[in-house]
Amino acid sequence: MTVSFVCRTASALPRERLFDLARSIEAHLDSQKGAGERAVGGVTSGLIGEGQEVTWQARHFGVPLRMTTRITALDFPNSFTDEQVRGPFKGFRHVHEFEATAAGSIMTDRVEFTAPFGILGRLVEDLVLRRYLQRLITNRGRFVAGLQDQGSRG
Repeated sequence: MTVSFVCRTASALPRERLFDLARSIEAHLDSQKGAGERAVGGVTSGLIGEGQEVTWQARHFGVPLRMTTRITALDFPNSFTDEQVRGPFKGFRHVHEFEATAAGSIMTDRVEFTAPFGILGRLVEDLVLRRYLQRLITNRGRFVAGLQDQGSRG
């Protein structure tokens, strides 16, 4: 993988609740309303589990995109990993880790990705994608952690 970054989000929620919200299809959709994201295949509601896939459809940079991810590892309530099996990236891996704290919990998102298109893709990774994805993951983490208005879903 070419690019990686880490986002850490503290939450007042217990680790087990934060873990489940992070793998909730509804919470994910609520956090990505700005991109018009929809779950269009595989697990499209509820909690996604190990070995299961979901296909997301969204619009990013004005371009409609589809991405299918699979949960390749799950250790409740400590961590789970999702990886792209089909989609716009040459490779995409997202490890979600959870630890209990005296105040609630901390979610750590470790993301690694490689853009397609060789050298051109590497330029896009460095100039645009890293910051865009890091902001998207940070905002999603804050949403799931209860630091932004979530409404009633999740």
